[in-house]
Amino acid sequence: MPHQERDRKHNGHHGGGKHKHSVLDKAQEVLESIDASSPVIRSFQQYAAELDFKHDKYERIVKLGRDITIESKRIIFLLHTLDRESKRKTVLAEAMSRLMQLVNTHFKAIAKELKGEDPYQYMKAYSAGLQEYIEAVTFHDYLMNSSLPSWTKIQADLNYTNMDVSTEHERPNTTVTEDNSENTRSAGYHNDFPLKTFVSPVDYILGVADLTGELMRKCINNLGSGDIEGCYQTCTFVREIYSGFLGVSCTGFKEIARKIVTLRQSLSKMENACYMIHVRGSEIPKHMLADVISGTQDVFLEEDEGFC
Repeated sequence: MPHQERDRKHNGHHGGGKHKHSVLDKAQEVLESIDASSPVIRSFQQYAAELDFKHDKYERIVKLGRDITIESKRIIFLLHTLDRESKRKTVLAEAMSRLMQLVNTHFKAIAKELKGEDPYQYMKAYSAGLQEYIEAVTFHDYLMNSSLPSWTKIQADLNYTNMDVSTEHERPNTTVTEDNSENTRSAGYHNDFPLKTFVSPVDYILGVADLTGELMRKCINNLGSGDIEGCYQTCTFVREIYSGFLGVSCTGFKEIARKIVTLRQSLSKMENACYMIHVRGSEIPKHMLADVISGTQDVFLEEDEGFC
């Protein structure tokens, strides 16, 4: 009996191997018998080409967004070096030149990629870079004229004309019907689509929220340089922004709720600084104000905005 059972197992093992080979052979036969000109096969080939096209476009936009983030952080760092009135024109002019360079190169390249596309499909690819750019351009605008550029103003700066933008990477041709109606409809949509790097209202709001962190640093830096009035003005400006954020509904936007908490922490630091100046400002030399206030403030947990 043991020998018979062992033989059955042995035969069953080899039988399974034969069955496996037979399945592979049949699969190979099916593949060889497929008609490459079949409408079904051609449709799936077109789907594959469409997906590859979208994935490649997405990766190109991600790389552009990463470069925008890096350059925007550098511009913000440059603006923080504006500690004397004698440097004001030079620093602001250089920052504006670099911001315009981003608009005319990286953002224009994104507009090329988004030509004829639904921008919401690619928004996450450049959202972080866009928010960093908004933070930089609003910081520059505040230092220039103590104002906050609107969402429509920033969007207008990223709008281009057909003369400005040419598409290097064309969408694969789509053929659905014999009269090529899909191609005609797609071509018309492609030509009529506005050429711009889309700025969503949410990205604008998040970028402005990040701006308040830079304004808090600017406020504390003003103390170090003895600019007491500038500290009060910046605190008032951030308080107005915070009042506006209190009217924003955070339903479905956890990121906005988190940014509001950070905004409140930054405002509290600035208000504490202004309070200390008002109460003890006459007792402390101007060049020591920043050190004394930094040592008496509460410690807040806040997100690092990337400033270094």
